[in-house]
Amino acid sequence: MSKSDATQELKAGDRAPAFKMPSDGGGQITSASLKGKPYVLYFYPKDDTSGCTKEAIAFSAAKKRFDALGVTVIGVSKDSVASHDRFKSKHKLTITLASDPETATAALYGTWVEKSLYGRKYMGMERATFLIGADGKIVRVWRKVKVPGHIEEVLAAAKAL
Repeated sequence: MSKSDATQELKAGDRAPAFKMPSDGGGQITSASLKGKPYVLYFYPKDDTSGCTKEAIAFSAAKKRFDALGVTVIGVSKDSVASHDRFKSKHKLTITLASDPETATAALYGTWVEKSLYGRKYMGMERATFLIGADGKIVRVWRKVKVPGHIEEVLAAAKAL
């Protein structure tokens, strides 16, 4: 689904779309299991690629600070659970990684988008982060994320909850 197909882009104040995805270690993460708690849902293109690895390591490094605020951090890509397990092990990641192989959750959040590389158009995951409040509403959205400094920005927004 391209952005033009979306009826409207999610923004602060909107109810966060419900989700249910398999997660690393054979678990499952659902929006229902997070009810009443704030969380960060961040979408990234691919396990073990440069920017995605930097982002996952930075979120893992800040995990204790997010935990202290009662905020769960979940990374989402279309990679398999097995790929997530290898990625977590290789880089000693401590955050939860959810697998969205059919891109159903990404489509709900408007992060499965048309991209272009050297003039070739293709569908891919937009790097985007959503901060969701304990009430299930989106507090803040970051689109087309640049990794340097991003985690500090998300942490500052989480502190303001």
